Amino acid sequence: MIELIDRNLHERSCDVRWWATDAAVVEALGEPSATRTRHASQRLGVILDSYTDYLDIMLADASGRVVANLRPERYRGVIGANVANEPWFKAAMATRSGNDYVAIDIAGTALLGDAVTATCSAAVRTNGEAAGAPIGAMGIFFDRASQADAIVSGVRLSNEDKARTRCLLVDANHRVIASSSGPGVLSEHFSIETGGRKDGYYVAGDARMVGFSLTPGDETDAGPGW
Repeated sequence: MIELIDRNLHERSCDVRWWATDAAVVEALGEPSATRTRHASQRLGVILDSYTDYLDIMLADASGRVVANLRPERYRGVIGANVANEPWFKAAMATRSGNDYVAIDIAGTALLGDAVTATCSAAVRTNGEAAGAPIGAMGIFFDRASQADAIVSGVRLSNEDKARTRCLLVDANHRVIASSSGPGVLSEHFSIETGGRKDGYYVAGDARMVGFSLTPGDETDAGPGW
């Protein structure tokens, strides 16, 4: 389960860093005009239509004003909104190069009707160059709720085991972000007694057996600690 999620997160980080260098996006922020903004929206709209797992993409200028989103007909009020204080925007603008990105834990996104999303963001830089100055930021909003639910619900268990087993994804703060059964998503915390191990199992005080595994990450990214 956790390797599927980790791989998915890495792919999202690649997407946002790539799209932030698209010529249409860079021009829309570097030399803003209604025509360039419209072209950037059309360009990214083509990309978004090929990735049905994304709810939306937002493009904001250096002041934090959203100049384009890719589904304005679904999410009204996004264009013109100020996201300067949003974690994804602030963190993206603080990155050091175009090789960097930001992954934000699963949360409700107010501008998208409080949909539960996983957000990745990256700075858009002058001329699209990795060493260029930030001229804005792009945020991509992944429909993590449906994806995570599908992963935890798809674990192959016998009917007997399924009746007495919960499959959970928890974030670095042990907050439940997906559950195969019962309420608690984004509100319940489940402490894991790892003993410093990355994976393994133990028998808890109430006689439940708990198996766990940490997001593996890769050679360039330690992962989110889920």
